[in-house]
Amino acid sequence: MSSPGANPPAILARVPVVRWGKIAAMKLASIHYGGRDMVAAEIAPGELVGISSLPGRPPSPTGVHMLDVILGGEPLREAIAESLDAIRNNDEVARIPTADVSWYPPVRWPLKICGIAMNNSASNERKVSAPDHPAFFLKPSSCLVGHRQPIRIRRYYGSVHPEPELAVVIARETRDIPAANALDAVYGYTIFNDITGNGMRNEDRFHYYALYQKKDKPDETERVEQHLSYAGRYKGTDTFGAMGPWLVTKDEIANPDDLTVQCKVGGEVIAEDSTRYYNYKVAEIVSFISHFQTLWPGDVISLGTAFKPGATRKSIHTANFQNVAGPVEVTIEGLGTQENPVIIEDKELGAWRLS
Repeated sequence: MSSPGANPPAILARVPVVRWGKIAAMKLASIHYGGRDMVAAEIAPGELVGISSLPGRPPSPTGVHMLDVILGGEPLREAIAESLDAIRNNDEVARIPTADVSWYPPVRWPLKICGIAMNNSASNERKVSAPDHPAFFLKPSSCLVGHRQPIRIRRYYGSVHPEPELAVVIARETRDIPAANALDAVYGYTIFNDITGNGMRNEDRFHYYALYQKKDKPDETERVEQHLSYAGRYKGTDTFGAMGPWLVTKDEIANPDDLTVQCKVGGEVIAEDSTRYYNYKVAEIVSFISHFQTLWPGDVISLGTAFKPGATRKSIHTANFQNVAGPVEVTIEGLGTQENPVIIEDKELGAWRLS
């Protein structure tokens, strides 16, 4: 694959926009094809067309990236959809077979990825104590891999398992948005597999006394016993964020709070669930995060694990990639299926100490 922005996408489709109408839904993807990186749209099952230029805008010397499309907002989304409508019956426009492309994450370099912790009601019975609001952590964009790209597990990671999740992609800069309006800040939805290293979580666990200011004596501190583990390794290691294949624009998903989710490992169903069992709705999560961190266009929020055991009654927590062969597949209603092979690398932890 070429380096980011190294070559402009080939001109596969350039059709004039003839009118403005209702905002249409689309399935968009970031792909590598014919030696070039590009944004593509599904034109028919199994067929894509490349978006080589943005309707109403001059061609970019670096090509079109998904963030360009997102930043164009609803007017640009409608213009692209109208262009696609115009070429559906035009056999002269080249089609790209989905079987022949390499898939990137739909948004390749989001400024941040927010993961929602313990959001499935199935986990509530295991909570000794918990906040009454969404709790979230951050994953780096370097953890991302696309559809069909390998999830690479090293032996020294310890236990690693999948976590199938619905994710939203943010449309515009958003701060302090009320829940009633929060879906206005969403551009679309995608599939996210929040790969989790339980082995590293256990290794990075602290049991210690935290120091807090006393409520009744603000000049003094008190010790409070706590247990915690930081998510840098066990959530943010390379390939621990499989995303895609599609960024489905939000108009295609009538109710993100009621979508079926299924996860398979090695062809065996390990989870069948629905987003209706999330403790917090999509709008609530977007709103809550925005009261603490500004959300930027292209940011990703992965909304929590759907992990009710599947037909075999096995759970994602027993699907340790160190022992269970892939591929791993995540299917979400309306968003398609994401599939990734799993590769175990027989590597030792390098000489990271000076002595």
